[in-house]
Amino acid sequence: MSGTAYLIRGATLPDGETTDLLVREGRIAERGAGLSDRGAIPVDAAGLRALPGLVDLHTHLREPGFEQSETVLTGSRAAAAGGFTTVHAMANTFPVQDTAGVVEQVAALGAAAGYATVRPVGAVTVGLAGERLAEIGAMARSRAAVRVFSDDGKCVHDALLMRRALEYVATFDGVVAQHAQEPRLTEGAQMNEGALASTLGLAGWPAVAEEAIIARDVLLAEHVGARLHVCHLSTAGSVDVIRWAKARGIAVTAEATPHHLLLTEQLIAGDAALDPDAVGHRGYDSRLKVNPPLRRDEDVRALRAAVADGTIDIVATDHAPHPVESKECAWAEASFGMVGLESALSVVQAALVDPGHLDWGDVARVLSRTPAEIGRVPGYDAPFAPGSPAHLTLVDPTARRRFGRAQLRGRGVNSPYLGRELPGRIVATFHAGVATVLDGELQTLPTPTDHEVA
Repeated sequence: MSGTAYLIRGATLPDGETTDLLVREGRIAERGAGLSDRGAIPVDAAGLRALPGLVDLHTHLREPGFEQSETVLTGSRAAAAGGFTTVHAMANTFPVQDTAGVVEQVAALGAAAGYATVRPVGAVTVGLAGERLAEIGAMARSRAAVRVFSDDGKCVHDALLMRRALEYVATFDGVVAQHAQEPRLTEGAQMNEGALASTLGLAGWPAVAEEAIIARDVLLAEHVGARLHVCHLSTAGSVDVIRWAKARGIAVTAEATPHHLLLTEQLIAGDAALDPDAVGHRGYDSRLKVNPPLRRDEDVRALRAAVADGTIDIVATDHAPHPVESKECAWAEASFGMVGLESALSVVQAALVDPGHLDWGDVARVLSRTPAEIGRVPGYDAPFAPGSPAHLTLVDPTARRRFGRAQLRGRGVNSPYLGRELPGRIVATFHAGVATVLDGELQTLPTPTDHEVA
């Protein structure tokens, strides 16, 4: 809890109301026009949008085991720089987050860092091997109170295991987040299947590999009465399946990533004429290699429409840092993934807000309230209300910036937006009343000691 009070003056809330906010002892103490508190540090928010702290349901923090790519501390700093106050740390660490002990360790590392609340995601299967269920109940009952379970990076492809996992999480209101990728259909796949893949000589990744798993799993979720979440939708066909399932009353939610809402497969060919702002994109630029792959323009348009009409519930970053040597190599050898925490809000503004698909109230819904609801994260249901936790983000939507390495606060630099002009700028982030970003600058918090982490 922060002992410092802040008086935020003249902020514009997502619904358009302009107000002052007094932050004290980690909470919103007062809200209204003309507030005064001599002991509070003033924050001029005139012209700024105040959003509830952003919540990412899909982040790879890499610790334990892959600290050369990211740590909980560096990833939390990246999150704060991007306006996030809660992140869900995916389970593909080493050791895998498949026991109560490992998820408790990750949660403790996040609490010690202090930049964001870190909610561990538990593995569905032991070692992500897809052979037997992990200690789902023990992780749910642990101090980390895990409510989201995923083998992300791998698909739970065995239908019986997926059914059992759904049945298990339903007993405590948990959710399985599926990485929808039929493995046999994507063996050796490198980019979206189609004419461009053939031209570039890269093995194609068919859309049906995603769509078939989603179709199977929504029916399983309906059959057992469980909640299902689908990670990183990327195709128009996947949108159709989710829309059908929701019309049927199935308890399914879905996410799209910022990059799948903005970038298309054409960039892999290095055609700058398609995107003059994509500075430095050459042919076979491995920063564009992601799982699932970048798709066609018609898929991007379908995803945008689905976020706008609520078929896709949230935007999640799939922040996936890698060491330089894992990305600056031949396309076929490069790792899948790109970093996204620091750029997410700007990309959402570029892809959805500026073209008129979403307003700022919608942004608060898809980047804060709904992901918190899916993950059962408390404290985000009544943002800005007196007494609620002071998780909030101030953004200047009129700013434009050339996105560069100086904006990347984690260890990964594998961003496809380097050199590109992006809209919006995070001016301040408050996590439980602690200013993690002020005046656009990441703040230095006390360094956790080994004793504190333990």
